[in-house]
Amino acid sequence: MQKFFALGVMVLVLISCGSGDKKEGETDSSVFDISTEKWPKKTPINSKAMDILKSWPEFNALETSFDALYSIENKEDLKLVIEDLIEKQNLLADSKYPEFFDISQVRSRQKVFKTYVLKAKDYLEFQQDPQEPTLEMIDAYNIFRDHFNIIINSTLDTKLILEDE
Repeated sequence: MQKFFALGVMVLVLISCGSGDKKEGETDSSVFDISTEKWPKKTPINSKAMDILKSWPEFNALETSFDALYSIENKEDLKLVIEDLIEKQNLLADSKYPEFFDISQVRSRQKVFKTYVLKAKDYLEFQQDPQEPTLEMIDAYNIFRDHFNIIINSTLDTKLILEDE
């Protein structure tokens, strides 16, 4: 009876050890792949606004970093691009804005973009799916870009409205 019990324990130990090795060796490669095909594209900027923005080197650096977002293949690439976006966004926030765009509406939209960049970074650090915060970050960036078009196309002079004369 003791021999059968000892044999049964040995078989269970071997089976449990064998199945543990298989689980450790297997990795799901789909966890590390990110598909950028369904992501929204960047909002185009009006040519008049682009002429003003060309002279703003910090904005152009942010644009280049944001373009790299569409060439990522995995979470590690995304992490590197987001780190670069944070750095470039901080430089943009500290830079001198072009006079035409040096208004609170542009600065607030930039802060919203920064918020979503940091949210995406947190999702990556806690090993959660970064798809949702990345899409929110792209939307915030598109709204930031679109506001340049709104400012250029606005024909309303706020100084005339706000004067008390």
